[in-house]
Order: sequence, then structure tokens, then C-alpha cells
Amino acid sequence: MKFILQLPLYLGLVTQAFAQSYWYETINHQGVAPYNPQGSAYQVFRNVKSFGAKGDGVTDDTAAINAAITSGSRCVAGPPPGGCQSSTTSPAVVYFPAGTYLISAPIVPYYMTQMIGNPNAMPILKASAGFSGFALVDADPYQSANPDYGTTNVFYRQIRNFVFDTTSIPVATAINGIHWPTAQATSVQNCVFRMSQASGTKHVGMFIENGSGGFLTDLVFYGGQYGLNIGSQQFTTRNLTFSNSGTAIYQIWNWGWTYMGVSINNCGTGLDMTNGGTSAQAVGSVTFIDSTITNTPVGIRTARTSSSVPRTGGSLSLENVVLTNVPTAIQGPSAMALAGTTGTMTIGAWVEGNVYGPTGPVNSQGGVSAFPRPSSLLSGSNFYTRSKPQYQALAVSQFSSVRSAGAKGDGVTDDSAAIQSIINSATAAGNIVYFDAGIYKVTTTIQIPAGRKSPVPVVQVGNAGDTGVVEWSDMIVSTQGATSGATLIQWNLASPSTSPSGMWDVHTRIGGFTGSSLQVAQCAVGAAQPNTNCIAAFQSMRITPTGSGVYLENVWLWSADHDIDDAADTQISVYSGRGLSVESTTGNIWLIGTAVEHHTLYQYQFANTQNIYMGFIQTETPYYQPTPGAASPFPAIVARNDPDFGVFCAGKNASCNDAWGLRVLSSKNILVYGAGLYSFFNNYSTTCSSHTSTTYNEYCQLQIFGIDEGGSSQTYSGSSVYVYGLNTVGAVSMVDLNGNSVVNQADNTNSFAESVIMFTSH
Repeated sequence: MKFILQLPLYLGLVTQAFAQSYWYETINHQGVAPYNPQGSAYQVFRNVKSFGAKGDGVTDDTAAINAAITSGSRCVAGPPPGGCQSSTTSPAVVYFPAGTYLISAPIVPYYMTQMIGNPNAMPILKASAGFSGFALVDADPYQSANPDYGTTNVFYRQIRNFVFDTTSIPVATAINGIHWPTAQATSVQNCVFRMSQASGTKHVGMFIENGSGGFLTDLVFYGGQYGLNIGSQQFTTRNLTFSNSGTAIYQIWNWGWTYMGVSINNCGTGLDMTNGGTSAQAVGSVTFIDSTITNTPVGIRTARTSSSVPRTGGSLSLENVVLTNVPTAIQGPSAMALAGTTGTMTIGAWVEGNVYGPTGPVNSQGGVSAFPRPSSLLSGSNFYTRSKPQYQALAVSQFSSVRSAGAKGDGVTDDSAAIQSIINSATAAGNIVYFDAGIYKVTTTIQIPAGRKSPVPVVQVGNAGDTGVVEWSDMIVSTQGATSGATLIQWNLASPSTSPSGMWDVHTRIGGFTGSSLQVAQCAVGAAQPNTNCIAAFQSMRITPTGSGVYLENVWLWSADHDIDDAADTQISVYSGRGLSVESTTGNIWLIGTAVEHHTLYQYQFANTQNIYMGFIQTETPYYQPTPGAASPFPAIVARNDPDFGVFCAGKNASCNDAWGLRVLSSKNILVYGAGLYSFFNNYSTTCSSHTSTTYNEYCQLQIFGIDEGGSSQTYSGSSVYVYGLNTVGAVSMVDLNGNSVVNQADNTNSFAESVIMFTSH
């Protein structure tokens, strides 16, 4: 078997000490991009000062910074043959040391670019008074002559550790700190936005008008007309702070959006989701939890009424939201929907939208019983969260490089022994294992920490019975060729709920990239299916019964639907059996900003487990289904609780034979705070998911979310499932319970997706 690992990895524990210097700036950078046309001459790591940037607050650094980004053979947006829509062969890490970088025009990051600043002394990107452009960082410059990157296919890019300063730009000039239309496996972390706080300001912190995101965390906004002016299919945002903004968050549109840990202070309005008004609501659903609003006249503005259009547009759920001096908690289109206070009050739980529970559906507006919160999932009264560690307090000597230990990362050499050796020695020494960019081919299971032992895992975290903590960030785990027995990540380790293990920006990618041998040439659509050469994985990730205490943030488990190194992003047919399965008997699992897509049998499955927090989760069904159906080429394995489509779909039409988006079996306290379960295709045709404002009959698949649905030799019962903000596309039944449809899409139509604001299974 052949396997591929890609992108940097950090493993270890953090000690606390402060230093201005940052290990990442001074470590020996040995990253390679083995499939780049430039070969060994291609430079992955770029320090902007090496390209002439001064960072002195006086010199115009625009050209130097953009030169650092564009250097080498990179993916420049535009149509072929001169332009590029996506590429994995030209990654770049653009690093900014401490300093103030004066810019007079936008910084334009190309596809697969990471912009990283020193977190101990965050670099400032400061717009000059004569700045000309749409945003300080314009990640998709659609105003240019060339077409932009396709926003729903822009993957694998990050911005972190920056201050964006627009205060020198005139108040009346419209300007954005970051323009960020983007998709999965992307993030903006640990950034500050300084904008004009004067009356009439047109400054905006971040503008997102399109895409299929995505994750934002640890952002601070000062001033501006809007802190965030945003719209996308779905997003997860966490730990956002707003001060003195006209409106903290203006929600342009969405299908679903989850906000966690928001702090709004001294703003005119907290969250405005009125776009489109009552007759054409553009916002699908919003889930807003564990947050505070202070000294703000109106907490939330909505446009929803009992007769507004679309039927479930403007759905809203609040839970554990503390108001201090917020006279109007929720303002409806013509009247106050919920009174606030000039003192302090806590909104335990409040919803507007369609609610489903034991007594049936209700079009609700008002207070409801909050979901149960297991203490093992909490920090204080809020759900536990933890930002991706950057190890900024550590010295370079505390990192062990796999390249220095002999691994090549060239996509050809078998790096198994070198990688395992450095993991073993670094773990024993208490060091952090560091992978420079590269393609690390392995032919045996990589053990974290060292162990001995199927489907065969590519990366195995712990053995059954092991306890401890692992931190893992910024890596892609993939397969190469026909590896039908590969489980890409298997998690056996038990960690305490008070200090869980973590995965941040760790993704699986099965097919669709150079070096995978699973591209258009091998796995073209239309060939006899399933093509045995394209049966590429048994499973993306499994948390076994012994695994527990795992925190996943911004993790995308993707079986490729198209070849992202093909000039036309051509669709392909790649087969992977299962997405993420959680079988932990203890549970205590957090899934924050995760997505699982295009696996044959299911995307998320929870079996005989408990105490799971999710928000926002996103799935897509394989585009080729039901030709072949979900039972091919992976027959059900009873011991793995696989769905038995032959039993469940008996007597039903062909569209029953499509993968489950979310499946819960005999499990307790399964908490979903935002979900988008999508089925766009029926055998590569989107006719089944297209509709107009007057014709709405989506039918790509019969079902998508099942609770205690069994099959031959399988009996499940007693699951307790709680959902806010359920959004589906293309599924006739939104929820099946014990084999029966209990929520129908026809009753919950929205602008494109269907929405239910609250569902409880019992």
C-alpha cells in the first residue's frame, strides 16, 4: 500500500513563557513542492522581508509583499490556458515578521497560500491615506479583468496573526480589511481590525459575499460601519469581539451559520439579519450561542413573521446569551420580538422558525427549553473551545524536524521509517514533531505515539487502552491509488475531558490531486462504474470505542468530487466507504467547523456513544449516486454498524440508495448546533436540486438524516438527539426516526435549502 501525507504537522504540549521571537521565523525551512514545474527551485516558505518589505511604517511595501506571494510557478486566478482555478502543486507560506507594513493597494493571496504573522508581535498591515482598492487583503479580486477563483472551490488557505488598520483612509471611503469569499479547509485566526469609529464610517472589517466556508476564530473588531459584512452557504465563527461598530455583524445571506462565543460591546446593533425584508428574506438560519451583548440598543434585528417569504427564512436560535444594557433584545420587522433590559439578563433559549419535537411541528417564536449540556462538554457554562496552538512561547530547540531526520517529502521516497523514528524520539524527549511542506509517502501505519499494530490505518493515534494528550495541526492525510483497505485516521487514544486532545486544520483528501493516481486520467466520470482502480479508501476517520476526549476544529474529510489539479476542475468518480464514525463509549467529542463529503455509505455516524457537541457540520452526498447505489462498492459490515440499504430501501425508489449525511444509533446527548446536509446531484445531474421561486420540488435523494435506523441484524433505539439550525438540500425527508420520515422538506422550504430551527428526538 502507498499513502501520502502533506503539509506541516505539529505535535506536542505547550509550556507557558513569553518571547518576542517566534520559533517559526528562525527554524530551518526545508519545505518542498515536488510536483511543481520548477522542481527543487520552487520556494515554499517566503519571508516578505527577503523580498524587500521594510515593515517600518513609512516605506510602501505593497509591491514587495505581492512579489513574495507571486514568486515562482503559482496558481494565478483566471481561465485556462493562462489562468488557474485551483492547484495543489504550488503551496506557499508567506511570513511577516513584526513590523508595520504600509500598503497602498490590495495584497492578493493566490490559491493555497498561508499568510502568517508573528503571534508574539503581530505585524500590522496599514493602509495608506491614498489606498486604492477594495480590501487590504483581497483573496478573490472579482473586480479585475480576469475571472476570480470559483468561490465554492477555493480550498486550503489561511490568514493568522495580523492587525489590519484602515484608520488612515477617509471615513466616507468604503474599504474592507479582508475580502474572503472562500470554501472548505480555510481559516482566519487571531487577527485585529482597526477601523474608523467616526459617525458615517464606511469601513468594514471582513467582507464575504459568496462561497462555501469556512471558519473564523479569535478576531477583534474596533469601529467600522460593520465589523463583519458576510454571506456564504455555511460557516462556523467562534470567539469574535466587536467594539464601537455601527453594526457588529450584518448577515447578507446564508443557508446556515453558527456563532459561538461572540462578545458585542457598545455597538448600534449586534446582529442584523433583515436583508431582503419580509417578502424576500435572504438569510436562511442562524444559531447564536454562548455570547454576550453589552451597551448596545438593539441586540438582534430580524425580518421574520408568521407569513414572511420564504416560509422558513430568517430562522434564528439563541442559547445562553447574556445581555447587559440592551433595551431591545430582538427587534422584528414591525415590533419588538423580545424585550431586553437596562440591567442584565440571560436568554436561556429562544427560537423563531419551525420546531419539531415529540408533539409535532410548530411555527414558533419565543422561549423554549434549552438543550441539556453535559458537564463534561463545558468550560464554565459555555461549551469547551480551544484555539489552534501556535507554540509561540517555545524555542526552536524544542522542535524536531522530520526533514532533518531524513524524511524526503518528495512524493517518491518511502518516508515511513524516518517519520516513525522521529515521532518516537521526539515524544520521548518532550519535543514537538515538525513537518515542513512536502508529500511524505508512507507504506506502513504511522503511530502517534509509537505503538504496535484491520482495515489498515494510515495514521493511528494511540493503541486501545492508551491515555494521554496529542495535539495535531495543519496536515492533509491522503491515499494513493487503489487502497480500498485504508482508514486514513484511526483514533484509539483516551484523553480527559478537562484537557482533551486536539486536531486543528487536519484534513483528509482522497483523490483529485497530483500524485494521487486518482485523477481524471484514472477516474473519469462515465467509465464503467465502480472502477476498481478508483476504490481509494475504506474510511476517512474512525474514533474507536476506546477513544475519547477529542476536540476537532476546522477539519474537512473529503473524498474528491473533482480534480483540483485539472485546468477545468473536471469531475471524477472516486470511491471511499465511510466518512467519520464515532464509536467512543465515553464520548466527550467536540466537532467545531467540520465537514465530511462524498463518502459512499455515510458522512457522519455516531454509534453507541454519548456527549457529542457539533457546530456547524456540513455534508455532501457522492455525485454519482444512485448509479451505483450506496451499497456499491462497499457492502455493509454489521460489526461496523454500516447502514443496510438493501433492507432500508426495500420497496422504495432508486434515490433511497444514497449515502446518509448524518446517522445516529443508540447514542445519548448528541448535540448539533447547526447542520447543512446537502444532496445536489443525481448521477451527476443537478436537475433534482434546481428550483425557482415558484417551483420547489427537490428530490435528489429520499433521506439524509437518520436516527436509530436499523437493518438486517441491526437494532438501535433510545438515541437522544438535539438539533438547532438543520438545513438540507435535495432530500425529500429531512429527518428519519426509527425508519419513518418525521420531517419533510416540503413543509420547510427556504431560499435554497430547507430549514428547521429546532428538532428534538424525544
